[in-house]
Amino acid sequence: MFGDLFEEDYSSVSNNQYGKGKKLKAKPLEPPAPREFTNLSGIRNQGGTCYLNSLLQTLHFTPEFREALFSLGPEELGSLEEKDNPDAKVRIIPLQLQRLFAQLLLLDQEAASTADLTDSFGWTSNEEMRQHDVQELNRILFSALETSLVGTSGHDLINRLYHGTIVNQIVCKECKNVSEKQEDFLDLTVAVKNVTGLEDALWNMYVEEEVFDCDNLYHCGSCDRLVKAAKSAKLRKLPPFLTVSLLRFNFDFVKCERYKETSCYTFPLRINLKPFCEQSQLDDLEYMYDLFSVIIHKGGCYGGHYHVYIKDVDHLGNWQLQEEKSKPDVNLKDLQNEEEIDDPLMILKAILSQEESNLILVDLLGQKLLKKIGISWNKKYRKQYGPLRKFLQLHSQIFLLSSDESTVSLLKNSSLQAESDFQRKDQQIFKTLTSESPGLNDRTSCSHWFDINDSKVQPIEEKDIKQQFQGKESAYMLFYRKSQLQRPPEARANPRYRVPCHLLNEMDAANIELQTKRTEYDSTNNIFELHLHLGPHYHFFNGALHPVVSQTESVWDLTFDKRKTLGDLRQSIFQLLEFWEGDMVLSVAKFVPAGLHIYQTLDGDDLTLCDIEIADEEDIFVWNGVEVGGIQIPTGSDCEPLLLNVLHLATGSEECRQLVESPQVFPANAEVGTVFTALAIPGGVIFTSNTASVGGESWTAIPKEDLKKTFREQGLRNGSSILIQDSSNDNNSLLTKQGKWITTVNEVDWVQVNNLCQLESEEDQVKISATVNAVVFDIRIKAIKELKLMKELAENSCLRPIDRNGKLLCPVPDSYTLKEAELKMGSSLGLCPGRAPTSSQLFLFFAMGSDIQPGSEMEIIVEETISVRECLKIMLEKFGLPGDTWHLRKMDWCYEAGEPLYEEDATLKELMLCSGDTLLLTEGKLPSPQ
Repeated sequence: MFGDLFEEDYSSVSNNQYGKGKKLKAKPLEPPAPREFTNLSGIRNQGGTCYLNSLLQTLHFTPEFREALFSLGPEELGSLEEKDNPDAKVRIIPLQLQRLFAQLLLLDQEAASTADLTDSFGWTSNEEMRQHDVQELNRILFSALETSLVGTSGHDLINRLYHGTIVNQIVCKECKNVSEKQEDFLDLTVAVKNVTGLEDALWNMYVEEEVFDCDNLYHCGSCDRLVKAAKSAKLRKLPPFLTVSLLRFNFDFVKCERYKETSCYTFPLRINLKPFCEQSQLDDLEYMYDLFSVIIHKGGCYGGHYHVYIKDVDHLGNWQLQEEKSKPDVNLKDLQNEEEIDDPLMILKAILSQEESNLILVDLLGQKLLKKIGISWNKKYRKQYGPLRKFLQLHSQIFLLSSDESTVSLLKNSSLQAESDFQRKDQQIFKTLTSESPGLNDRTSCSHWFDINDSKVQPIEEKDIKQQFQGKESAYMLFYRKSQLQRPPEARANPRYRVPCHLLNEMDAANIELQTKRTEYDSTNNIFELHLHLGPHYHFFNGALHPVVSQTESVWDLTFDKRKTLGDLRQSIFQLLEFWEGDMVLSVAKFVPAGLHIYQTLDGDDLTLCDIEIADEEDIFVWNGVEVGGIQIPTGSDCEPLLLNVLHLATGSEECRQLVESPQVFPANAEVGTVFTALAIPGGVIFTSNTASVGGESWTAIPKEDLKKTFREQGLRNGSSILIQDSSNDNNSLLTKQGKWITTVNEVDWVQVNNLCQLESEEDQVKISATVNAVVFDIRIKAIKELKLMKELAENSCLRPIDRNGKLLCPVPDSYTLKEAELKMGSSLGLCPGRAPTSSQLFLFFAMGSDIQPGSEMEIIVEETISVRECLKIMLEKFGLPGDTWHLRKMDWCYEAGEPLYEEDATLKELMLCSGDTLLLTEGKLPSPQ
């Protein structure tokens, strides 16, 4: 099941790039996200590895286990760099565990990867996708670790921390002779069914006695006869860490099916094991254990999801509940030094002084400010002090901004006295800010619990654990630690404690690389390209703006940081265009079929380009805001120029007049009647085209009273066609004379239906006109009619796609459209006898043996709710075979037999079988799962 787990093994500008189409930009790969507010790292789910993630997090938050593993150096374990060296002894599993724990402690990323660890297990990608049992994994992982550590100082690591013993005794009532047998354990498995909780289960196991009497006597070796006796069990040796597995999954022998026990099952945060132990003379503290991890299973007995509640013994994480985070104003009201909190200089200096690298992204500085005081810069300070970047610029004696203003640091040359004052006030500010935050200073008053769900880590309260006593989402494994185990003070809130130097150096280097990648990604991700259209190089013609000379000379491409302000952009353009005189207005423009049109003038110089929603590859028109070439320019979407195709009779003698088509531009807010003025036609009728009609175009006359409506109100768009009939002609005669000229025949899409009903017809196949939204039932009925087949086939036939090899695929339900059935135009379908499966049925292929050729399978329609056992019986009946020595396997895409369908009582739906799957009847009884 677990594979080979036991085996070791910045601003730039150009003016000649526009007009060639928008360039495709390869987005840089986004680096892993940093840790969230809890400052703890999750583990990414590789696809079904939630059970592994939950167990690994429990081991990671067992500091004694983690530090014992860290104590094994390269001289004992080898080095991962030498894992491919056949002469080197490299213990890969403990090395990969060490690295994973170091990443969880120190690497600034939201979630770590277990890919290298599972590779060391020998898992394939298919193995990672399969859901396993966390209780079984716990035992197998410990066994694999023990095997890996043989010959090292850590050979007894598992036994030292998790090994305990149970003694089973039988006492003869006659001679008092005691017969005992000792058992070792790494975890205790306790019943859930018909038990109220953990203490009740332990009482039944280690306090209650089983009495042998009456018809059930015990043979005493000393007495050499059947006697009355009492059997009991006790815990003889308790380990430092007690793992308890709850038997949530049971088998119902009446229904012959597995089920999950979801009844209420309590377990204490602290438990006294003294009543269950053989030796009870010691002080009660010797028997006290504290809960520190609860692995939770959500779902049923055939699948589900694991996550874990963990107690942060060393207080490595930031434990602050969401409710408290969402109400920071309460803390602000209680601040003793509110005048200092109102001083943004003090706050920013205090935040920057906490940064190890003394360097931070300006955007991240704003986020940290929000976390510390609960209010954003814009809400608290902007009205009085302006934007954050400008505030930093104004205090250049304290803050140093980078050239692109993306990062900021503290100046190191400020006076010692100023530094001393700042540090003193910083300490006072942060002492004030954290004094009311639960879990920051008051570390001993409450336990810090977190819900770790793969990549996500959230703080919870101890009382939340009670919610996991019962239900579909309930506790599955419990982990207790001896109450007397004390952690050294230097381990408190210190993730670097006892981490080997080589791993510290590796994580430090990885963090620097991560920060560099994030800075580069942030910079690249915030750089975009603008197309500057220079007003003096344009003229207004035919309702839109056009270059005077060429597009190349009229357009400049500018690369710019979208985090900068509109004022910064305007200043940069001023510096680039040394010839510019007078006011400079920047407007968003777009290309339309008629030319370039100005839509919106940009204002708000203190707003960033993100704030005003400027997009990458945006077209910006640079002008004075009024006119271009002496002509006042209409702006806005209301007067967007529309390019229409206008058909009208050319001027000339009545016999020689011909219908001509010419493009004309009109403002969208102009009245339709202005067409007559533009074409110098005194009056007449305007027709609009309706291309949606069957068989070609048709024309609809616009009523005279609607000529005062605008083009947009009339529904005309770019590319619309209008036909002008002047008042000197008969309205109908023009359409009659020119009907053939203006009519176009649309190509009709089709599917081909082949007659496979073994009934004679005039045609073997027929093409049925259809669209992607055509319903399969309608196509089938049309095919029956056109093939002139019996009407009875309407009730007992179906359409089946034919692949390129001529194989019939599973039938398509009548209710599907061609689009829903994923059938393309021109597809070939077979009209076959028999009905298509309903939405609750499956169409399956099946065959016997292993040497199967495509096309030789039999077919069957069954309900998706039947079990594998029932399906096997139906298929065997088709072959006329007995049903006690056969089992089913699913055929893979290579036409080879896959894994057996082990769960014979599971339904086909539960095993996610689909229509079109092929099952193989294989001789022999169902093998045991590997």
